[in-house]
Amino acid sequence: MTIRLKSAATVIALLFAAGGAPAADKPTDPQIAHIAYTAGVIDIEAAKQAIAMSKNPTIVEFAESMVRDHEAVNKQALDLVKKLNVTPEDNDTSKTLSKEAEAKRQELGKLTGAEFDKAYIDHEIAYHKQVNSAVETQLIPAAQNAELKSLLETGLKLFQGHQQHAERVAAELK
Repeated sequence: MTIRLKSAATVIALLFAAGGAPAADKPTDPQIAHIAYTAGVIDIEAAKQAIAMSKNPTIVEFAESMVRDHEAVNKQALDLVKKLNVTPEDNDTSKTLSKEAEAKRQELGKLTGAEFDKAYIDHEIAYHKQVNSAVETQLIPAAQNAELKSLLETGLKLFQGHQQHAERVAAELK
């Protein structure tokens, strides 16, 4: 829980300039592409961990859908950056996301059975809420390229579906 809150706060802090106003230095399209791609990779890695560790068919099925969907979106993102001849730029937000995701994977790796399943699906709900909010309120408005903006909008609908799916799975676990 602490890591999730810290992660959300960090992302929000990185997306806003000091003083609480929207950043004058909005992320550039290459930075947005890297943030979105990194967020997808993080969820793929978490899902692969769940597939390896969970014995609950519902959790494994959910995780498999996360791998499939996020790999498909990331392929589209990579195809788009190649088409646009843009190199995704690593940045503080993507670095922080990666660092905190590793900490979360280590935290989840210490759990087993139902405790792991609950922690994984709770994390998926929180992570998708965090990412969906950032995509909707920060990345889409900042995107300058129409194709990138369209990909983010399509991804947002998919990721909102992931959040709802995770919430249904969490309700089944209770």
